[in-house]
Amino acid sequence: MKTFMGKNFLLTTETAKILYHTYAEILPIIDYHCHVPPKDIAEDKQYANLTELWLGGDHYKWRAIRSAGIDEKYITGDASDYEKFRAYASVMPSLIGNPLYHWTHLELRRFFDCDLILGPDTCDEIWELTCAKLASPDMSVRNLIKKSHVDILCTTDDPADSLEYHKRLAEDDTFQTAVYPAFRPDKCFNINKPGLRAYYDKLGAAAGVEIRDVASLQEALKNRIEYFASLGCRTADHGLDEYPMFVAPNPHAVELAMKTALESDGADVTPEMLCVFKTGMLQFLAAEYARRGWVMQFHMGVYRNANTNMYKRLGPDTGFDTIGTNDVSAIIALLDSMESGAGLPRTILYSIDPTQNAAIGSMIGCFQTSGDGFPKVMQGSAWWFNDTIDGMRAQMKQLAGLSVFGKFLGMLTDSRSFTSYPRHEYFRRILCGMIGEWVEEGLYPDDWETLAQLVCDICYNNTKNFFGFRIVEK
Repeated sequence: MKTFMGKNFLLTTETAKILYHTYAEILPIIDYHCHVPPKDIAEDKQYANLTELWLGGDHYKWRAIRSAGIDEKYITGDASDYEKFRAYASVMPSLIGNPLYHWTHLELRRFFDCDLILGPDTCDEIWELTCAKLASPDMSVRNLIKKSHVDILCTTDDPADSLEYHKRLAEDDTFQTAVYPAFRPDKCFNINKPGLRAYYDKLGAAAGVEIRDVASLQEALKNRIEYFASLGCRTADHGLDEYPMFVAPNPHAVELAMKTALESDGADVTPEMLCVFKTGMLQFLAAEYARRGWVMQFHMGVYRNANTNMYKRLGPDTGFDTIGTNDVSAIIALLDSMESGAGLPRTILYSIDPTQNAAIGSMIGCFQTSGDGFPKVMQGSAWWFNDTIDGMRAQMKQLAGLSVFGKFLGMLTDSRSFTSYPRHEYFRRILCGMIGEWVEEGLYPDDWETLAQLVCDICYNNTKNFFGFRIVEK
């Protein structure tokens, strides 16, 4: 019997063990998509306990606790931090097969040197041990990032954000990790929702533009793109959710959609107007990204806020999103319209629906026209509900069979926690395990120079080069 999460966890062959321990394990991290608050990095926040660190905004954990039948009081309610942690600990023995079980224990080991198994019987001991360690300055946010060997991380930022904390970090020579903003203009597209006028006023104030029509909105977005670029931004991210449902736009139709939205505060916007507007604005922004050499990321297919009552009670991002669907033919039409028009930038596609992996893996081959040694369009890593051992292996195997796996961009955390970087370790172990199996089954030669290059590229080099990141010593 193997030891639980021993040195060779997920590494079932000798080839896998060598690839991981010699190459993958020592590589730094580029976390090119996450949701950690830059304010906490700039201010070097210190957490008092594991509830603050782990449970404060982690809808993965909230969902798991809720699914075990625990009352909401102990999740997002008014229970004490200790009571909430105890609730999470009580669920742990039941989480067999869930990546949360592995992530939790990897984090306990890597950040707290704690080999205890979290559960009701160990809850108090782990709580006291981790509280004591978190009180040390060595466990501040910046030190957690440093301990994880993070070269670059990209936060997720609205175009109207001041980016004041990114400015502070850019000017701070004492912190070596580069913290860049990522442009996330989702709110600009919500023309069917109330509050659009107020948001455009906020965006306009940040951009120095009065937003009254499509032209002024585009001017404001261009101004903010330039500002983001001045602080190192190299990527834009779009949550497309159940869009795209491609409708070929024309300038008049896009203008009419925006006019209707502003006059009715979203109430009179039809589904077709929404699609026309989104398509037209995405085409515009894609051209702007292409002009600047940015990477465009599409996160697709999420069915948001499935439980209306809980959405009204708790708001978004609280654990009530699920797998939706995408029309792959619409995605193809959207990319084709960009390629045929003003420009298609380097693009990463993530689908929350694993049944679409093959369709996306084959479709990306239709848009590889960069000619610069890198794919123009890539399938992103297994995302959200697919961050399981089987989910990651399945996504990578399908991509390998349909595209050029050696150019794959590897892992990201997509996390709100500063101790989530072991997700990169988890991915790297799975990657090396899979490649090791292929080699030892005679499906790929045991050419160690090539194997080492593959692992280093997928875990680090491809990301750095695809985004055009520069590793600068401060």
